[in-house]
Amino acid sequence: MGVDPTRASIARVYDAFLLGKDNYEIDREVLRKVQQAAPEAQDLATENRGFLIRACRFLASQTGITQFLDLGSGLPTAENTHQVVQRINPEIKVVYVDNDPVVLAHGRALLEENENTHFVSDDIFEAERIIENPDIRRHIDFTQPIALLQLGTLHHYNGPHDEPAKIMKKYIDALPSGSYVAISHFSDPEDELSEVARKMEEFFIHSPMGSGTFRTKAEIEELFHDLEMVEPGVRLCADWWPDGPRIKELNTAQRTISGGIGRKA
Repeated sequence: MGVDPTRASIARVYDAFLLGKDNYEIDREVLRKVQQAAPEAQDLATENRGFLIRACRFLASQTGITQFLDLGSGLPTAENTHQVVQRINPEIKVVYVDNDPVVLAHGRALLEENENTHFVSDDIFEAERIIENPDIRRHIDFTQPIALLQLGTLHHYNGPHDEPAKIMKKYIDALPSGSYVAISHFSDPEDELSEVARKMEEFFIHSPMGSGTFRTKAEIEELFHDLEMVEPGVRLCADWWPDGPRIKELNTAQRTISGGIGRKA
C-alpha cells in the first residue's frame, strides 16, 4: 500500500506536531483541529519526545540492557531511540517496528543507519505476530532482557477500550525476567483540565486521523500490569526525571500526556 496524501497518517501528524517537513495539508488539519481545544497542542509531541530521550538514556545507562524493541517508531526526527542509546553504548541493538506506509517509504533507510539498527514492517497491536516475527527474532533474543517501548502508540488503538491492556499483557508475558517496558500515553488529568483533555480526544478521534484516546492515571497504570514501577511511577512526561528544575508553569498539553517505566521481576 502506497502513501495516500488524502488521508491523515499518525506518523505524519506527529511530524506536523514536531514542526517537521514530512507531512501534508490533511495532517496539519489534525493539528489545527486539536489546537482549537488546546493552543499548545504541539507540546503533546514534544513532551513525548522528551520522555523518549530521558527514558532511553536511563535504560541504556542504568539497566545493562543491550536490545531495544521500539514499537511504532514513526518518522525519524531529532534524537531517535538508536541515536540516544548508542551514544551511551554503540553495541546496543535497536529494532524499530511500524507499518505506516509513509514510514516504510521515507523512514526505513534513515532508521537503519548502522548494523545495530533495524526496521521491521508489522502491526504493533498484533502482539503474537510481533513476538513471533522472524525478522524481529533475528535481532532480538527473547531469552535475554529487552527494553520494550510503546511511546505515544497505545492511544492510537482503535477498538475496545480495554484491549490495549490485553495487548500489553501478551507482550509482558513474553518478555524475560529483567526486561523493562516504557509507555507514554495521552492522559486525562482528572482536574479542571479534564474537559479540555476530553475535547482534544474528541477532535483527535473525529479528525482525519481517527484516533487519540485519553486515559486516566489508573488506566495507564493498568497497561503495566504487575511490573515493578521505576520511581516515580506513572507521571506527567514533563515530571518524569526532568533535566532540571522547573521555572515555567506547565501548559495544558504538557499536563495531558503521561509516561512511566516498569521492570519485569
